[in-house]
Amino acid sequence: MPGAVRHIATASAPEADPSPAAFPRVLILTASIGEGHDLPARFLAAQLAERRPAASAVVVDGLQAMGRTAERIALGSAPTDSVWRDRLFDGIHALITRVPLVPWLCGRLAEALGGRGLLDLIARERPDVVVSTYPGVTEVLGRLRRRGRLTTPTVSAITDLAALRFWAHPGIDVHLVTHPESAPEVRSIAGADARIVPVRGLHDPAFALPRSRDDGRRALGLPVEPKLVVVSGGGWGVGDLAGAVEEGLLVADTIVVVLCGRNERLLERLTARFAGNARVRLMGFTTQVPDLFAGADALVHSTAGLTVLEAHVRGCPTISYGWGRGHIRANNRAYARLGIAEAARDRSELAGALRRALAQRRAPDSSYARLPSAADVVLACADGPRGVPAAEHAADGA
Repeated sequence: MPGAVRHIATASAPEADPSPAAFPRVLILTASIGEGHDLPARFLAAQLAERRPAASAVVVDGLQAMGRTAERIALGSAPTDSVWRDRLFDGIHALITRVPLVPWLCGRLAEALGGRGLLDLIARERPDVVVSTYPGVTEVLGRLRRRGRLTTPTVSAITDLAALRFWAHPGIDVHLVTHPESAPEVRSIAGADARIVPVRGLHDPAFALPRSRDDGRRALGLPVEPKLVVVSGGGWGVGDLAGAVEEGLLVADTIVVVLCGRNERLLERLTARFAGNARVRLMGFTTQVPDLFAGADALVHSTAGLTVLEAHVRGCPTISYGWGRGHIRANNRAYARLGIAEAARDRSELAGALRRALAQRRAPDSSYARLPSAADVVLACADGPRGVPAAEHAADGA
């Protein structure tokens, strides 16, 4: 069945409070493209269960629910380590950002292909609020909401810093942003009255807790010395990871940890390439990122998104390198402008950026832990009209 449901967290409502607000139903829509959309969905569901145990949080692949044609188009143009697919992805992004009519046509096509599937899913699940972690789904939900075809309050969970054309929409009730700096772009798309709330909780809650460099390393079985460079290709495992590893090894007295995501072929290739090198440690998908970034002295990452934010929160200097495609370029410009990360276009620039990053580690960003919880804002939306202004107030105070 399209949009197969995975029940993440449910519990029976306590007899002491039989009101609907005591046990809201939350439908979280994601897309299984890398980990950048699934992970926020899973962490939000877990956070909802913690905040209100009687709530029901259900995670569904919203792209799958939109139907096979929409899914094939999205997956067919999604980036991988294939040269032609990367070029296709880059070309589509260029059209969307440079030709004004194209994003409107894309939105209309997405609604025509997937609107009915999403409405059918929502009718079956009967949620009190819908949350989307994938921009292709968010665009359709916003259109349906604005046309009056969808009456359920809808929330967009935005995990990129920039290039937010399909992450935001005037029809969306509340936009959650992981970077407060994203608010101006969201308003330019969704309108001056858009409700925007900077939040935490769309990734591992451990990032809101302090962790020393030495404790992070010990938790991973790594020595407290020498310098530690982390190389990451995101959930896809894309980009010039081998080149980044080699540049890290050129710096004297370093250890390089490589995160290959769920790309098993990449893990095999790098294992063969760096076999026997005691300074290189290869990892697939891991949940130990909070400890790793606490212990790291520099991160080289290819796909922007939450990974850069996670390193920034830990105070780990970050360099975006190896896969400057599509929206990654726009995020790189924003990172550089805001001082969140450096962007290196080639290995020569990467070498210089690494030297600067390893020279001095920044202090962790304690402001992240003070942001409101994404789950609290979602529950406020589910509670009805009286709950929504609390989310709006949170945005004003950010």
